Amino acid sequence: MPSLLLKNASVLVTMDAGRREIAAGALYAVDGIIHRIGTLDEMPETADDVVDLAGHIVLPGFINTHHHFYQTLTRAVPGAQEVGLFDWLKTLYPIWAKMTPDHVASASRIALAELALSGCTTAFDHQYIFPNGSRLDDAIEAAHQVGLRFHASRGSMSLGESDGGLPPDSVVEDEEAILADTLRLIDAYHDPTPGSMIQIAVAPCSPFSVTPDLMAASADLARDKAVRLHTHLAETLDEETFCIETFGKRPVELAEDLSWVGEDVWFAHGVFINDAELGRMGAAGTGVAHCPTSNMRLSSGIAPVRRMRARGVPVGIGVDGSASNDGSNLLAEVRQAMLVARLDASPNQSGGELMPARTALELATLGGARLLGRSDIGALAVGMCADVVAIDLGKLEYAGALGDPVAAVVFGAPTTVDQSWVHGQRVIENGALVTMELEPAVEQHNRLARSLVS
Repeated sequence: MPSLLLKNASVLVTMDAGRREIAAGALYAVDGIIHRIGTLDEMPETADDVVDLAGHIVLPGFINTHHHFYQTLTRAVPGAQEVGLFDWLKTLYPIWAKMTPDHVASASRIALAELALSGCTTAFDHQYIFPNGSRLDDAIEAAHQVGLRFHASRGSMSLGESDGGLPPDSVVEDEEAILADTLRLIDAYHDPTPGSMIQIAVAPCSPFSVTPDLMAASADLARDKAVRLHTHLAETLDEETFCIETFGKRPVELAEDLSWVGEDVWFAHGVFINDAELGRMGAAGTGVAHCPTSNMRLSSGIAPVRRMRARGVPVGIGVDGSASNDGSNLLAEVRQAMLVARLDASPNQSGGELMPARTALELATLGGARLLGRSDIGALAVGMCADVVAIDLGKLEYAGALGDPVAAVVFGAPTTVDQSWVHGQRVIENGALVTMELEPAVEQHNRLARSLVS
């Protein structure tokens, strides 16, 4: 079994139960699982792969909890730059309807590469549109090529304009076909064992693009197959108005009535959730993927993360789609989460403590692991997966940050990581992705993007 020894880290951030930060830290892993952690004198003398990380900070790999890979094809699209969510979607739906399997595969590789370079080792993707023969299998194959741990969701849209929904009828699917394909994907790919590299979630898109019947049937299917549930919820006031006018209920109340509540459920955004709803979510363990950049880009609002955490709501971080974030930089999103939480705590907002840098890092590691239902990732400890990132503290961005390099990773301008391993396998070496060639991938991606937006 291959072994890995990382040694001499300036600081090794464990995120373990004691939140230890080990000076001159070291880590030893065998076959992708951590066997020892501490200082060099506590490690074996050698390993198959020995890496000296002097001058680096070492962290658990970051976990992305909400994304739409295919949207890397439609960044900064004219007509979708200065509008809110509903008008943004109406502009982009006809463009996305032209995608083919080649588009989805290329977009997935680009999104995964960008995530990897920003410190992500586990990525979740929410694909909810499948035009022209596209399948979730296309994204799964891309994740295998790039080498990231992948949680893929079979999303869906079934409520078209003619039935009172937002999407055009051309991009919605038959509900029986949706459920059948979801079952196929779970049976073909879902691996619930510790250390698994691929898991499947069930993820109808949103209350304004699927029917309550599909939401309820999806919950039944997910629980029968013991997989997790995900959807957009309470993202904008437009959505709240739609739910009240269409169903006579606020978004969270609608979700609760459809059995979308519990530790196996997490929502994307959660901007407009009141205190009573947060209390019920916290008691049930229902989580939220916080996507601050997207919420700002679309002028959706500020998610009440401080109040969520105070009421026990599990929270992770998501970059969201690259047409509402226009990037897939997870380290940048960690910084953004900290800063927008501080804005929310300002005198003109809700008041409260300023989010510390370490809390933001915790959201991106342990928080993400909890949302995805994983107890084997999110921390560096014996028995955990060797999902590790390292950042060179000698970079320009950290010049002068001598007092607290852990906080500097979040406070400083976002950068790429210098080294990363997923399950003990190298993904980033000296700041470069080793699992795929970027230049031809970007060239192909731009060619395919032009075919959509020209």
